[in-house]
Amino acid sequence: MKKTIVVITGLILSLIAISLFGGCSPESTAKLKVVTSTSLISSIVERIGGDKVDVVNIIPPAQCPGHFDVKPGDIQRLADADLFLLHGWQGEQFSQELIASANNPDLTVVKIDIKSSWMTPPVQLLAIDKITATLSQVDTKSSSDYQKSASAYKENVEAKGAEIKARLAEADLSSVNVMCDEQQAGFVQWAGFNVVATYGRPDSLTPQVVKELVDKGREGKVTLIIDNMQSGKDAGAGIAEELGCQRVILSNFPGCFENTETWEKAVDYNVELLLEAIAQ
Repeated sequence: MKKTIVVITGLILSLIAISLFGGCSPESTAKLKVVTSTSLISSIVERIGGDKVDVVNIIPPAQCPGHFDVKPGDIQRLADADLFLLHGWQGEQFSQELIASANNPDLTVVKIDIKSSWMTPPVQLLAIDKITATLSQVDTKSSSDYQKSASAYKENVEAKGAEIKARLAEADLSSVNVMCDEQQAGFVQWAGFNVVATYGRPDSLTPQVVKELVDKGREGKVTLIIDNMQSGKDAGAGIAEELGCQRVILSNFPGCFENTETWEKAVDYNVELLLEAIAQ
């Protein structure tokens, strides 16, 4: 009889332990669910958050944010999320409708409002700081881990920036006259090129505008046209043909081209295209 009582007591204690400790396990291991508007943001969140975050990006890297159509799956992702990070660009006007449709009262929405080119190292560092601060505020228990990962990532960005600058300096890009899509102007100027003129999306390039750009290109001795994949990859094709010069298509978002899923790889890809073009 005593043995039976001991066994029953042991089972009860085991059940209590499971309910106390097992019940806390899912909460302690739950990941912060983050939805991002572009891969510029998601690539940083993934690097900083690591295994503490579950990241879903909604706008494909090759697509212009201004021409994105919300899908039912995007609404559900936001309905299940803890945090929505977006740029707040004019092209993201869909965001307010998406947030309203998700009907998630527990959702935290934060705009990482940085206007300059995220592909340049200085802006990438600024974006890391802002995103790290946001993650730390929303998920305070993991703040120290986010800060540590951010410091390591910033070291990588600074090292990559110095490496690229050294390569570009050898090419003496200040003597290379270019014309580029306005969305690439920040990166192209950071790289050291002399930007003679910029142009907008294909639908803004009327015959008169193209003529004026070609005239500027001839006068400025432009030898390279730089298009932006996301805002119209062939926008400058006609201008390049008229000027008889080289043309490249760069990306403003990680993951647009094969093996460019990180900021470092995406920047390397762009730089390689530029250096190959001026070498021809």
